[in-house]
Amino acid sequence: MAKAFSTRAENYSKWYNDIVQHAGLAENSAVRGCMVIKPYGYAIWEKMQAALDKMFKDTGHSNAYFPLFIPKSFFSREADHVEGFAKECAVVTHYRLKQDEKGGGIVVDEDAKLEEELVVRPTSETIIWDTYRQWVQSYRDLPILVNQWANVVRWEMRTRMFLRTAEFLWQEGHTAHATREEALEETYQMLDVYADFAENHMAIPVLKGIKSASERFAGAEETFCIEALMQDGKALQAGTSHFLGQNFAKAFDVKFASKTGKLEYVWATSWGVSTRLVGALIMAHSDDRGLVLPPKLAPIQTVIVPIYKNDEQYALVCEKAEAIKKELEKFGVQVKLDDRDTHKPGWKFSEYEFKGVPVRIAIGPRDVENGTVEVARRDTLEKEVVPLDNLGERVQGLLENIQKVLYQRALGFRESNTHKVDSWEEFRRLLDDKGGFLLAHWDGTPETEQKIKEETKATIRCIPLEKSEEQGKCVYSGNPSPGRVVFARAY
Repeated sequence: MAKAFSTRAENYSKWYNDIVQHAGLAENSAVRGCMVIKPYGYAIWEKMQAALDKMFKDTGHSNAYFPLFIPKSFFSREADHVEGFAKECAVVTHYRLKQDEKGGGIVVDEDAKLEEELVVRPTSETIIWDTYRQWVQSYRDLPILVNQWANVVRWEMRTRMFLRTAEFLWQEGHTAHATREEALEETYQMLDVYADFAENHMAIPVLKGIKSASERFAGAEETFCIEALMQDGKALQAGTSHFLGQNFAKAFDVKFASKTGKLEYVWATSWGVSTRLVGALIMAHSDDRGLVLPPKLAPIQTVIVPIYKNDEQYALVCEKAEAIKKELEKFGVQVKLDDRDTHKPGWKFSEYEFKGVPVRIAIGPRDVENGTVEVARRDTLEKEVVPLDNLGERVQGLLENIQKVLYQRALGFRESNTHKVDSWEEFRRLLDDKGGFLLAHWDGTPETEQKIKEETKATIRCIPLEKSEEQGKCVYSGNPSPGRVVFARAY
């Protein structure tokens, strides 16, 4: 493949977009702000779905599906919720089009106006809690542990594929509980599930923490999050778990009879991750040669490329390559044999390198004769000639090693770009020079938080769950502070 893409140093934003497009992950659609997720990009999302879905079910959750359209009146029932999403809502007002009798074009049929306008789902708390009112009468009906895989619409003005689009794919968990303690336990559990997935499948280290009040999900009592650091020094929120308290239960009158017969409001959580995780995967691991994928999420874990000069060699090499493919599959390796005779081996090498395939195996006539193959790993670009004996076990071990190396590399990057900061001058200098996570004291006021955001574009990414009490002075105001929080510029 011809090199027609930017490097990270030249233009990080263009480098990202070039990888998305050249690796065949997604492309812009005819609808402004929306994207077409191409098969290779969707295959990555499917692997994410499969892993997360198993983790959800292993923790007792079941999948369901709720309507895409939500009556507009539902949003007015929870004041903070409507305020948080009002500016992003797409609204359906009519249900029919007709031929324009004057101009011959298609126009909205004004006689087909909806009695109540419908909001296209930006998130599902309202429609789900209206439904839960029908499901819950007694403590015997609790807990409800439901997840939904769906699309949502948030009318973003500035978009970037995977990271921020008007429509995106996600999962949203919505649970109902009899006690505050049980709901909080669920909130923490799902935060841990997300952190486990990020670190052990995406190979991305994350910080777990609580959002400040101004960054909290609209309608939640507390929002917990995992925050990851991208290679350009910006943070990316990789998942959120919300403790909703009784806010939505009160808004939709969801009560249950306790064991003593007393009517009480239900306690709630919601939690979600989206296709922005594909964007995180790109920005955390990829290099100037293209995409780099952790083996657990790679649609193709190993590709076999035959090397040949004529039809006789092609038949000989492909026969052996097919046998190797079957052997690797016995070890659970997802293998592709690229036996196309329309592209040269060198072109294929470049293609799979750019697509981030973790392991490439090349085999030619001499390899068949010698009982060897050339094995190349995408993360370090190292190559070696190895015997065919125990190749399945060797490749399986190599994939496990690549997964660990990518995590350690990302962890090392985060550690070297995390700084304790005690002065405003240092705070601004580090943000402009390197970015990264800045651990700084904050006086706890929204006014100070807003001033810092206005002057630097940095936000409080989280108040770390694992933090030691450390008295100090706010990096901006100089007022007393009980501990450090994590600041960064973010996506």
